[in-house]
Amino acid sequence: MMTWLWSGMVVLSVLFGLATGQLDAVSDAALSGASSAVELSLTMAGVLCLWSGVMEIMNVCGISGGLARLFRPLLRRLLPQASRDSETLAAVSANVSANLLGLGNAATPLGIQAARRMARGCDGIASDELCLLVVLNTASIQLLPATIASVRAAAGCQTPFDILPAVWMSSALSVAAGLTAARVFSLPGRRRT
Repeated sequence: MMTWLWSGMVVLSVLFGLATGQLDAVSDAALSGASSAVELSLTMAGVLCLWSGVMEIMNVCGISGGLARLFRPLLRRLLPQASRDSETLAAVSANVSANLLGLGNAATPLGIQAARRMARGCDGIASDELCLLVVLNTASIQLLPATIASVRAAAGCQTPFDILPAVWMSSALSVAAGLTAARVFSLPGRRRT
């Protein structure tokens, strides 16, 4: 669908450029946009490599494991069925810890691993706990929004972390709203797994 959408936008831009006699402006905008996209991608790649390295150092030093252990009591209450399997609980805890540090790219494989383990007995229908995992992963609380800060730094911001109070408040509110919605919309009468 997205391929058709983007292709349609490009075709419409070229057609309007032809119709208005401003095809040169369309061409210049396309080249400028492509150049900016490559520049941003390279800047982001460097910053993401840095933060992924920081995450790896935290793993080796045991800091991420400590964070994961810190979250286990809370996760046992939120996901009682998943907490029965220590590997699933470890993957969920590591996912929440990585999201807490704003490392969405590092958190994704851990979330996928936890979701696969949780989906084993679901017979193709997502359980309430699996839906709750998706909510926790999507609306995660972030103490250190590394990805957003790297985008701001790449765009030329001198103080990329000055958004911390707003990030803390909005991520706490999004998690609270997500958890509430997950509980409200869980199917009543269905066995909770």
